[in-house]
Amino acid sequence: MEIRDNLLAPISEAEREGRLVEIEVLRASLAGAESKIDQLDATSGGMPIHLGMPRQAPAQPAPQKGAEHR
Repeated sequence: MEIRDNLLAPISEAEREGRLVEIEVLRASLAGAESKIDQLDATSGGMPIHLGMPRQAPAQPAPQKGAEHR
């Protein structure tokens, strides 16, 4: 949603300045962002999606003193 919201200001600016090509590119990006949001909403049924806890990589042992590679 943040991507969609961040496209609105540049579209307004491009419209004020008459940059027609940029307007079309930004509108296409906005349409893509809105489509993806709609897909996500339809998939989740409007409910939050549980992504689980991120897995942490196992801790690596600290190098021992005097064990230098020669």
